[in-house]
Amino acid sequence: MNTPSVPLAERLRPNSLAEYIGQDSIVGPEGPIHLSIKAGTLPSLIFWGPPGVGKTTLAQILANELNKPIFTLSAINSGVKDVRAVIDQASRKDLLSTEKPILFIDEIHRFSKSQQDSLLGAVEKGTVTLIGATTENPSFEVIPALLSRCQMYVLEAFGVTELQAMLDRAMAEDAWLKEAAPEIKETKALFQLSGGDGRKLLNTLELVVQSAMTDQVPITDDFVFKVVKTKAARYDKTGEQHYDIISAFIKSVRGSDPNAALYYLARMIEGGEDPMFIARRLLILASEDIGLANPTGIVMANNCYQAVHSIGYPECRIPLSQTTIYLANSPKSNTAYKAIDAAIAHVRETGDLPVPLHLRNAPTKLMKELGYGKDYQYAHGHSNNFVDQEFLPEEISGTKYYETGENPREKNYAEFLKARWKSKYGY
Repeated sequence: MNTPSVPLAERLRPNSLAEYIGQDSIVGPEGPIHLSIKAGTLPSLIFWGPPGVGKTTLAQILANELNKPIFTLSAINSGVKDVRAVIDQASRKDLLSTEKPILFIDEIHRFSKSQQDSLLGAVEKGTVTLIGATTENPSFEVIPALLSRCQMYVLEAFGVTELQAMLDRAMAEDAWLKEAAPEIKETKALFQLSGGDGRKLLNTLELVVQSAMTDQVPITDDFVFKVVKTKAARYDKTGEQHYDIISAFIKSVRGSDPNAALYYLARMIEGGEDPMFIARRLLILASEDIGLANPTGIVMANNCYQAVHSIGYPECRIPLSQTTIYLANSPKSNTAYKAIDAAIAHVRETGDLPVPLHLRNAPTKLMKELGYGKDYQYAHGHSNNFVDQEFLPEEISGTKYYETGENPREKNYAEFLKARWKSKYGY
């Protein structure tokens, strides 16, 4: 029996929401996508999530459900000229149809700023409804002007329940699999190797079934691992290990182990990871995990980011290594991270409390007459450039968000604050 030329994942690609598996918070009965289809309207969208979670499929389903024409571009091999050509084509299509065309751009994070700028006019004027798919954080990779015109939805990697549902559907609906009728005794290895990627699950299943038919054996976990020799292959920058390796890298730096951090850095470099992605993670880590214990850390990380942007591979491996070692060897503190989250939570709880009158700006005569800025004491006019006055709204006076860390620099901060505020904040 010959294996079909079209891969199993493509043969089983859903064509409607009824066939779509997973992402219930988005496409479920009360999800925003389901409600948009029900209302017959569709805003421009950005789908953010790992590979194989249904981003492309969902875009096609939206076009099918709303009976809209869809134009597709891949950011990997498309330039500004291609974007403009598709927009021109969509504009002509729009004149002949009451349905606004969908422009789907896969890997939109790979578009340069000029390429993304070329989309703005069409999205703003409503010439097309843009749907972008990305595996990278849109906040970093999509220009703000475009991001503000789109609604963003996060698609999650599939769990065991969704993967099992895909497996069951494959066995029940695919003609080739039904004829092959493989005996699947265990599924743990199939799910583990998929890494939450539905496409990878189905394509792995097809490969394993072919081998099981040849060897005339049932499918067990051991057999799956034996067939799929890529289990121990090099780092895959778009697959499961993308997330595992960067997680191990960050945790190694946070744990002050430069050797482990360098190992995972090397794994990413050898696997072809985008060096800007690594540099961004170091920049975040320098503030979140080193922070006030060594404020120079974020300066080093920012300089590294600029250096990586300027020189690229292979030379950028050196500043990446230098910064990784420096941050791993730095004292650690997450007090800045915890302090701002505590302050934000309190603001959400207490709302817009009035700013004390003496701290308010008074640009007009009326504001001055109302007491704005009155009795404010200029710190530099006092000894040690400090004067004891209230800066918080009266209702939350004495509230402490910043807890000093157990490192030499922040112990000095605690002494500094205690000398000035006495017992007010409990330092």
